[in-house]
Amino acid sequence: MPYTKQDLKQQLQEAGLKETDTILIHSSMKAIGEVEGGADTVLDAWMEYFGKGLLLLPTHTWAQMSPEHPVYDPEREESCVGLLTNLFRKRPGVVRSLHPTHSMAAFGREAADYVEGEENCNTPCTPGGCYDRLRQVKGKVLLAGVGHERNTFIHSVEEVLNVPNRLTDKPVELWVSMPDGSRKLVYMRKHYNVMQPHISEDFVKLEQAFYDTGAAEQVKFGDADCILCDACKVFEVTRQVLAPNPECLVTEAVIPPERWRHDWKCEIKRLFSLPEN
Repeated sequence: MPYTKQDLKQQLQEAGLKETDTILIHSSMKAIGEVEGGADTVLDAWMEYFGKGLLLLPTHTWAQMSPEHPVYDPEREESCVGLLTNLFRKRPGVVRSLHPTHSMAAFGREAADYVEGEENCNTPCTPGGCYDRLRQVKGKVLLAGVGHERNTFIHSVEEVLNVPNRLTDKPVELWVSMPDGSRKLVYMRKHYNVMQPHISEDFVKLEQAFYDTGAAEQVKFGDADCILCDACKVFEVTRQVLAPNPECLVTEAVIPPERWRHDWKCEIKRLFSLPEN
């Protein structure tokens, strides 16, 4: 039997999510499975459930923005990160940020304020921008049928920590179509590492660290196996893991568990008042 909208909302409740939460969702419709009404029903469930909170979906355009395709128009530019994101950005009440490569679409409480000013960024996940701001609002990240290789928030952690060899040395010139009809020139650096062309694929090395410290937990949405993350805790755990070697996610095949266990586990509990096991 296909999932109904009520089934999906019930799963969100069972995951411990609140209608007032600020939540960023990365998703795979294929993994979510058969839903009565399809992708639109999934969006209806999210938008209704988080109606008193703030719902965020990535609407990235990094795949196509280039010197050959330099103009980002938030009204027309397709998202390169999935069906749900493209349907969501077109819905009434949804506001899309003006970041030319890593835009975010927002719906709900103070949505326009949350995504304001992204046209002034010059990196994918600039400190103080939409992704980094999840920490400030005690937000959550739901990976619905995808893993940490799609967890853009970790890119923002790396930028805040100034991890080396994550960005191109030289920016590209891009243009943003502004609401008043003008165009704004933006100098944008992109993700780049000479050893790993797809940096985020190595974020999966943090998965056990997040589980062990309570920064993430496994939940279900539809048929999808999901990972629900606390943005503040993910930041603190990542900072601790990277402390001895900021480039370890790329340069080390396996991250030693000692980086997050023992004394660090106690510290996480102290910082966030987690119950003792």
